[in-house]
Amino acid sequence: MEGKLIIICAPSGSGKSTIIGRIIDDERLRLAFSVSATTRPRRGSEVDGIDYYYLSEDEFKRRIQADEFAEYQEVYPGRFYGTLKSEIARINADGKNVVLDIDVLGGMNVKRIYGDHALSIFIAPPSIEVLRERLVKRGTDSAEDIERRIGKAEFELGYKDQCDHVVVNDDLETAVREVHHLVDTFVNPNSEKE
Repeated sequence: MEGKLIIICAPSGSGKSTIIGRIIDDERLRLAFSVSATTRPRRGSEVDGIDYYYLSEDEFKRRIQADEFAEYQEVYPGRFYGTLKSEIARINADGKNVVLDIDVLGGMNVKRIYGDHALSIFIAPPSIEVLRERLVKRGTDSAEDIERRIGKAEFELGYKDQCDHVVVNDDLETAVREVHHLVDTFVNPNSEKE
């Protein structure tokens, strides 16, 4: 069985990682995370090919030139992150569906490349004010970082309608059910639902 791609995009603090964590263990969906490539140095006990594919900046740029990435981004000067097409092919060859937890622009690029083979879901906060409250409650970011994330969120929200579906995470349980249903319908289109 040929695997598919599930692209989950969302501003920071929208609940994207929590929602993915709640659905990824459902064996019926056959989901697997792709391992990203990066130029950042390994930390602690991180393992190449498990945590990330660690590449030199020159190697990363060579692979960009060779069109080996489905998406990539230079987050800081010389600090690249990206999804290798070979990683997607590896997971799909195992009969699994790839879950990509990426930014909205990267998600749109993957959707452009893979077309109907990919499902893009945008997880939106109920409002910018609610998003700000969630980020403050996390207690992990400075006020300056929160405002930077809010600015990025406002930018990303401008692209939400370019995704296949938008799920507003006003209530986590409802959002999890909705995302699960969308993914299940996409990866198991011919099965009867319970």
